[in-house]
Amino acid sequence: MQQRRLGKANFSISPIGLGTWTIAGPGWEFGWGAQDDEESLSALEYAVERGVNWIDTAAVYGLGHAEEIVGRLLRRVPASRRPLVFTKGSLVWDPATKNITHTLAPDSLMREIEDSLRRLQVETIDLYQIHWPAFPADGPDDGIEAALSTLAKAQAQGKIREIGVSNFSVPQLRRAQSVAGIACLQPPYSALMRDVEEEILPFCEQAGIGVIAYSTLQSGLLTGAMTRARIAQLPDDDWRKTRSADYQEPRLSRNLELVEVMRGIGQRHGLTPAAVAISWVLRQPAVTGAIVGVRRPTQVDGLVAAAGFQLIADKLAEIAPLLPDGMGVNVPAARS
Repeated sequence: MQQRRLGKANFSISPIGLGTWTIAGPGWEFGWGAQDDEESLSALEYAVERGVNWIDTAAVYGLGHAEEIVGRLLRRVPASRRPLVFTKGSLVWDPATKNITHTLAPDSLMREIEDSLRRLQVETIDLYQIHWPAFPADGPDDGIEAALSTLAKAQAQGKIREIGVSNFSVPQLRRAQSVAGIACLQPPYSALMRDVEEEILPFCEQAGIGVIAYSTLQSGLLTGAMTRARIAQLPDDDWRKTRSADYQEPRLSRNLELVEVMRGIGQRHGLTPAAVAISWVLRQPAVTGAIVGVRRPTQVDGLVAAAGFQLIADKLAEIAPLLPDGMGVNVPAARS
């Protein structure tokens, strides 16, 4: 799989990366329901065999469980195929109540880095990202400079290779850049979430900051596997059932119509709707890679095929009439 340099980082990445939010398991606020860990590991391992060379996780996913799964994966794959590991901090939880809160306090971030190193069982994290600059997203963000100074210190100590941020605005990116070198930004971006196109993507392209997009499949809605019946049968502990406006009317009908257009394009090229949706994100020159989530090995092939497919003008024209204009970001406040 062809690779692209991630901003000014000293490594390159495949256009497709594996996210681990979907496999973090139940028992926390933004879980996707029950998940078999062995099936998760098989899916991640097969994706690595197919050429995916990076995995994105976060301490908060499953309250540490997703990082533990990635650590197990690293011990299972040969050293020659070891994927790069990206993780995130700033969202912490109370072990007793499991309540998630946000902090950019230097001491807390350094503890998070140490905890992630332990769960991943590595000496160095390839990319460490600030998960959110504020919590809630429109809350005070006066801790950005101190947080980036902490990551720069951890980088100098050899605990992380590169520094990244997630969910930052352009002004917040500028503040981060004033403190440390920023390899990449991780924003939400899909055919249904386009807010980053106006300012953030152009800024990153001009500044040489890589972009790894998350929620490229809109939490599974653009995979082509979601129907009204399946959505209705989602378990009660799946956050999408009650928290995502894209899974409810009035958006749902239009979203499913978009999926059918992508399905038609995909069928003409032997691809899944998901591959078309991912290719739509990767068409942007500012986007270095797209994060996708898998729960089973059988899902991998239909996603990684997007790396070799390019949407040309006539296909983009088919999709365009069903794209929302200026739709706000629809993600829970404590994830990416």
